Amino acid sequence: MFFTCGSNEAMVVSGFCRSPPVMVAGGRVFVLPCIQQIQRISLNTLTLNVKSEKVYTRHGVPISVTGIAQVKIQGQNKEMLAAACQMFLGKTEAEIAHIALETLEGHQRAIMAHMTVEEIYKDRQKFSEQVFKVASSDLVNMGISVVSYTLKDIHDDQDYLHSLGKARTAQVQKDARIGEAEAKRDAGIREAKAKQEKVSAQYLSEIEMAKAQRDYELKKAAYDIEVNTRRAQADLAYQLQVAKTKQQIEEQRVQVQVVERAQQVAVQEQEIARREKELEARVRKPAEAERYKLERLAEAEKSQLIMQAEAEAESVRMRGEAEAFAIGARARAEAEQMAKKAEAFQLYQEAAQLDMLLEKLPQVAEEISGPLTSANKITLASSGSGTMGAAKVTGEVLDILTRLPESVERLTGVSISQVNHKPLRTA
Repeated sequence: MFFTCGSNEAMVVSGFCRSPPVMVAGGRVFVLPCIQQIQRISLNTLTLNVKSEKVYTRHGVPISVTGIAQVKIQGQNKEMLAAACQMFLGKTEAEIAHIALETLEGHQRAIMAHMTVEEIYKDRQKFSEQVFKVASSDLVNMGISVVSYTLKDIHDDQDYLHSLGKARTAQVQKDARIGEAEAKRDAGIREAKAKQEKVSAQYLSEIEMAKAQRDYELKKAAYDIEVNTRRAQADLAYQLQVAKTKQQIEEQRVQVQVVERAQQVAVQEQEIARREKELEARVRKPAEAERYKLERLAEAEKSQLIMQAEAEAESVRMRGEAEAFAIGARARAEAEQMAKKAEAFQLYQEAAQLDMLLEKLPQVAEEISGPLTSANKITLASSGSGTMGAAKVTGEVLDILTRLPESVERLTGVSISQVNHKPLRTA
């Protein structure tokens, strides 16, 4: 049967045909029950709180350090996964975390003993890198990789770190006061220079503004003269163009009036012609058309009535003749048939009976073989002698048909075989 696991765990299958064991990280594997065994190991990231209490540094000062480490079993590296399976297979996450924590704490204490308090306090990054490097080289042999390590806290019970902080604070305050005085001095010097530069720039700006104002006034006067000249020319040209336009408009207005008069005359003539045509179309032609329509409708209705009457009469006559002929023909055929049957029975008594029997024999055979044609399956039982298979079925049907003349003779008293061998007897 198949077993599956997520990306945060690995499966180890051992037993029959699994030497060495098969390790699957985040996938599926087929396991034979009873002869193969499957075990799982977690690949989750473990967060470890690494505490080292009152560890003596290189100068003999006891301090306490707390670090945070992230570790996990590497499932993608087959060698590390195999090592982790050998070390931790069957253990819980808590047990694995405890082993990793003990290892990290030991390396952290060892590195603290080789460094001074000042080195640990001032260069935390260096301390974290050393713990990460040493612990990773050791834990990798167990199949565990250190994802990260961070120094969280440093403290002591002897106020050593506090004393270091006081000296540093005093030095910082001294540097701050000196820096503040130097900053004020430099600010005053820069402020005086800025004021001087500001006044100089202001004077230069006013001079440039005066020059620009002069140039502006001169150019403006020249532009005004040119603009006024062009404006006067434009005003005269505009008045002349207005007079010409008015004259053209008046001429166009007169022409429009002439055209309108001519169009009115043409419209009146067309209206007179239209009214005459309308009178003729509305009164004369509709009256003639209506009269012609009524005459044609009357003639058509008359013809239709005559044709309907003639058709009905012909239909009744033909239907009566057909029915009379059919009845007569049927009666004559039945009478002739009965007469011939009677005559045949008088002339050939036994032969007629035999003819009737032979006529019905095919129907009897059909009824006998009918169930076989509708059967979907036939099961034959044999004692081991005689014919078998389909020939057996055919023999059974023929046997029934050979016994049929005896049954007919018992029912009717007529022997088919005797009638065939003796002359016909008439009445």
